Amino acid sequence: MAANRPTSSRVSRTPLQWAVQIFGELLITLGCILILFVAWQLWWTNIAANSAQKDAVQSLVQEFDAEQGAKNAPSSENSAPEHAETYDPLTPPVTQAPSYGEVYGVVYIPRLGEDYARPLAEGVGTDVLDTLGLGRYPGTQLPGEYGNLALAGHRQTNGAVLDRIDELQPGDAIYVRTAQGYYTYKVYESTIVLPHQVEVISPNPDNPDTPASEATRRLLTLTSCHPRYGDTERYIVHAEFAGWQPNQAGAPEEIANTTL
Repeated sequence: MAANRPTSSRVSRTPLQWAVQIFGELLITLGCILILFVAWQLWWTNIAANSAQKDAVQSLVQEFDAEQGAKNAPSSENSAPEHAETYDPLTPPVTQAPSYGEVYGVVYIPRLGEDYARPLAEGVGTDVLDTLGLGRYPGTQLPGEYGNLALAGHRQTNGAVLDRIDELQPGDAIYVRTAQGYYTYKVYESTIVLPHQVEVISPNPDNPDTPASEATRRLLTLTSCHPRYGDTERYIVHAEFAGWQPNQAGAPEEIANTTL
């Protein structure tokens, strides 16, 4: 006669217990999705944007170098190549106005890395900043103009072009290269403001009511979100024009290796 086998009984769950279990599983799923989203924002968007920005810089530098090579090439067997003519480093030409989304310059900031070179594009929409790096605020001045060349860039995602903006110090150089040449600006102050304090990108931040036509300084302003993982404030760096040199004169010594 076979021994009696123990029977197992399954304890039934109440509706409340089922609801708690389902809710807990939904929270775990949501947590996994959030982790993946953060990883995508802080990791993958940087990889994709860095690649796009590197390609944009290389393409623009090749274009500038090709244009300069064409200028330096002799037009006939008896003519000599064009060399750097005498120029006034304190009287720069004004860069031609670009169209929206156009990449027209390269920004070099040695303090942010010896190989720091980011494209300069027109506009500050997400379609520009998420891919191309640094964008010029519409209505602000162009390289070489009196007034304020104001630029915006992401701090943590999509290339994180201004991740270390808070490390910039007075005296640090910011170089902007366009088809006209290299413009040098020197940092003179940093500040933190609220998003509505747009006077920091006016032609004269110290006197925002002054129109651009009366500006007497050539400034460059960098803006990015603050704190690093938030956007409740803006980190601002102001720099002032210190000199200019044409492309045929070569790159400033501090970035000579970066521009190769």
